[in-house]
Amino acid sequence: MLKRAEKIGKIINSSKEIHIVSHIDADGITAGTIAYQTLKRLDKQCSIEFVKDLDNENLEKLKNDNHELVWFTDLGSSISTDFQDINKIITDHHACSEDSNKPFHLNPHLFGLDGTFEISGAGVTYLVSRAIDKKNIDLSPLAIVGACGDLQDRRYRKLKGMNREILSDGESINAVKAKIDIRFFGRESRPIFKMLQFASDPIIPGLTGREQACVGFLQELGITMKDGDSWRKWTDLCKDERRLIISSIAQLLLTKGFGHKITERIIGEVYILCNEQEGTEIHDAKEFATLLNSTARYGKCEVGLKVCLGNRDKWLAKARNLLLGHRQNLVVGLQFAKEEGIIKRKHLQFFHAGNGIRDTIVGIVANMLLNSEDVSSDLPLVGFANKGNGEVKVSARGTEELVEKGLNLSQAMKKAASALDSIGGGHDIAAGATIPQGTEEEFLDLLEKEIKTQLYSSSKADVL
Repeated sequence: MLKRAEKIGKIINSSKEIHIVSHIDADGITAGTIAYQTLKRLDKQCSIEFVKDLDNENLEKLKNDNHELVWFTDLGSSISTDFQDINKIITDHHACSEDSNKPFHLNPHLFGLDGTFEISGAGVTYLVSRAIDKKNIDLSPLAIVGACGDLQDRRYRKLKGMNREILSDGESINAVKAKIDIRFFGRESRPIFKMLQFASDPIIPGLTGREQACVGFLQELGITMKDGDSWRKWTDLCKDERRLIISSIAQLLLTKGFGHKITERIIGEVYILCNEQEGTEIHDAKEFATLLNSTARYGKCEVGLKVCLGNRDKWLAKARNLLLGHRQNLVVGLQFAKEEGIIKRKHLQFFHAGNGIRDTIVGIVANMLLNSEDVSSDLPLVGFANKGNGEVKVSARGTEELVEKGLNLSQAMKKAASALDSIGGGHDIAAGATIPQGTEEEFLDLLEKEIKTQLYSSSKADVL
């Protein structure tokens, strides 16, 4: 991988004008920022855009724009063997075929690594940046944010694989610090009871989704929730208060029969960005990633880009406003999906949001639902949302337990979409596709067939 990164670095050095195309999520924004910073430091003529996917319209536009070189970050693996008339380099981490192993394509799957948890799109892009100039090691925190945004720490409760090498780079310049702590989202930015209310990995029985129950739980433990007029956050608590809350949650989970494996998920590694202000959304890598998602998913990627580039005052305020809207949209989206109803089939479950949930956040909603008490985690969850122009976005989410049994949503979505002359792919635990409106039932039949084949042996499948 590192040799391939060096080769791609040479392609960049020999080019004068480079256009970056990146994905509209936290990993895509950080990957795009790393590429943009790298080119700026080389005094290259460069530009950047963010896209939902590489559909024919976007590709034709890129072809007609006639850039000297196009740098695809956090996407592009699906076109590595196509569109030969676009001079390109690709730094991506999504599943890809063996025939896409080209000198201009850097992807962990081509080198026996798993892009689901060993390195993100931002991480792959960072390898190229570092190969060009070791001084670019200062961009390693962005790669960590990208990895956390892609939930690459979820499987093992910490970053693994090449992500740890990138983490070491960040630690070596005192830019990133890893520590063991509670893994729930909102350690830095949410009142303690809100952090517990939205806990999802694992869910806390009787507390998740119930604000007043969380308040009562903390009161029973004797935790002071306010300091003057300000709500206390997890980072405001002393060590003994944190231990008390963690042990009480663990006891609750064990009492409810969740088992030690799930209970252990309460704690794990968290990643602090040492050069950022404590108590803000950009001090914790996971919260930084959510802030970026709130810009990307609403067509405001330039806001996230500016924040990543260090332009904080004006742009951070804009990002925070978008974050408020993002959180509200997720709450409304969750409620909408629950009201519409989750429909169970033999080997998957699904909901169709129509125009009720933005196509850019339907995957986030699906992930949150699958990690809630309202939806069974025994089956993959598929969410549909209208994109417009006669197209429907499909987002599928699984669990680590299902992946261990053989689930690979990337392959399943790719095959099902391909049968409809459409494109799909992603990771084994999370994948997406865009299909023609009106083909949803046919797509579900195709997808369920693939999932059934993956999860069950032929003999067992015949019985079921």
